[in-house]
Amino acid sequence: MLELREVSVVRGSTTVLDRISCVLGQGRCTALTGPSGAGKSTMLRLLNRLIEPTSGTVLLQDRELPSYDVRALRRRVGLVQQTPVLLGSSVLDDLRVGAPELSVEQASSLLVRAGLEGMAVDRTTSGLSGGEAQRLCLARALAVEPEVLLLDEPTSALDAAAAHLVEHVVLALVADGLTVVLVSHDAAQTARLADDVIALRAGRVLA
Repeated sequence: MLELREVSVVRGSTTVLDRISCVLGQGRCTALTGPSGAGKSTMLRLLNRLIEPTSGTVLLQDRELPSYDVRALRRRVGLVQQTPVLLGSSVLDDLRVGAPELSVEQASSLLVRAGLEGMAVDRTTSGLSGGEAQRLCLARALAVEPEVLLLDEPTSALDAAAAHLVEHVVLALVADGLTVVLVSHDAAQTARLADDVIALRAGRVLA
């Protein structure tokens, strides 16, 4: 699905990623692991062109990323940030940010898919818990029907119960055929979710 070929990212005198080459399999969950500063989030952001490599090539389905329209690319490769950011005053408004024609029925189906069955689409977003907000961000990302979902430590700010619910959603999405790339510091979480693991340290692939 996605491939990096000899990709480096250099910022000033610092090499953030150093000649990374790897393949991220279609319909699988790949975890990016390693200590803080290893380059995990940088690698994640390369995958939908939030940043550009200094050298090397990133490909989606054997095409170099710059050959895609960037807005179309980001619909195909969606990103859910570590801290949930809600963009609408109601649940339905939030889901319609990237899909303005979304019907109430489609919105309700997305909520079920994101583990929010029973949530009213007219509910205000201001009162959502952290776990609910994170799952709503997942639902919003799914509204544009991405082929790949990038998750940057999606449970790090959640309590154990909310994190478990998000993990359950991720497992279900991968079982449905979605490709997921997950940044995680949590070894136990990686063991629960990941089909493949890429271990980074100091901008290089260890294993």
